[in-house]
Amino acid sequence: MEYVYESGNNNYPTLILLHGTGGNEYDLIPIAKTVLPNAPILSLRGDVNEGGMNRFFKRIAPGVFDEDDVAMRAKNLKEWLIEKAKRYDFSLEKAIAIGYSNGANIIAALLNDYGNILQHAVLLHPMTPYKDKACQNLVGVNVFIAAGINDTIAPKQETVMLKERFEGANASLFLQWSDGGHQLTHETVDTLKIWIAKHQ
Repeated sequence: MEYVYESGNNNYPTLILLHGTGGNEYDLIPIAKTVLPNAPILSLRGDVNEGGMNRFFKRIAPGVFDEDDVAMRAKNLKEWLIEKAKRYDFSLEKAIAIGYSNGANIIAALLNDYGNILQHAVLLHPMTPYKDKACQNLVGVNVFIAAGINDTIAPKQETVMLKERFEGANASLFLQWSDGGHQLTHETVDTLKIWIAKHQ
């Protein structure tokens, strides 16, 4: 998997960044530098190619995920992160994973399948990665979700479903609604900066 790593102040958690569909490993770095300046950064590029667009897992159609592929990619991501945490000497428990859209969805799948391998997750405009698959216990996991009331790509009901699933699995969850659609807003970034300050 292609990625970039930027060292930083080791007193800060490493920020693990996962882009949205069609993005790359550089997309979320400016946001990372805004919400926690000087933190180490590990930013991934999805290794699924869909019509020239980078993604973290396959889908059958827009909004319809290949759940077997999601599960396989989540397992691969778990193993990849464990290896990179050893290589760069950081704690996955202290790290903060930040994903946008497709990147948020694979983080959600990672939590669903492997519980508290990550204890801090930021899901920006996510969908529910699985329709019926049981979620592992998320006790001790802090989740930030940002969603848009008028998001046609990640509809409101998907956000509510994910929230209820994670809270039902004992996650500590913060949900911010915006009036917009699928785009990131300055308000979300400002709120995320405050949330990260409380959880680093």
